[in-house]
Amino acid sequence: MISDIGVGVHDFKRLRVWQRSLRLSIELIDAARRFRGPERYSIGDQITRASVSIPSNIAEGAGRRSQRDFQRFLGIALGSAYELETQILIARDIGLFDKNQASDHLSELSEIQRMLHSLRNRPLA
Repeated sequence: MISDIGVGVHDFKRLRVWQRSLRLSIELIDAARRFRGPERYSIGDQITRASVSIPSNIAEGAGRRSQRDFQRFLGIALGSAYELETQILIARDIGLFDKNQASDHLSELSEIQRMLHSLRNRPLA
């Protein structure tokens, strides 16, 4: 992994926050596939959509013409990250994730949120 400092706007695959959010998304999609009953199609689908939205919006913003557009899409990714945090908490509280599993996901998500805040708040070039 490389530092996000000095990475061009269009180099989204090199951004650590994109790499980590992609990895978390894959982990959560896999976990949601194992949900049983109606929760698989309700909270499981919500977790999948929100988790996929984070790296997708980072990539979409990177493909835009300006740093300002990139920052806007980082804001959308950040909103999806907070939505995902809520969904993981709900899944934990209704017994779909055990406390350790949820804690691991929430810890990684917290770091992704921090990284998104940092990247979004960087001065425009």
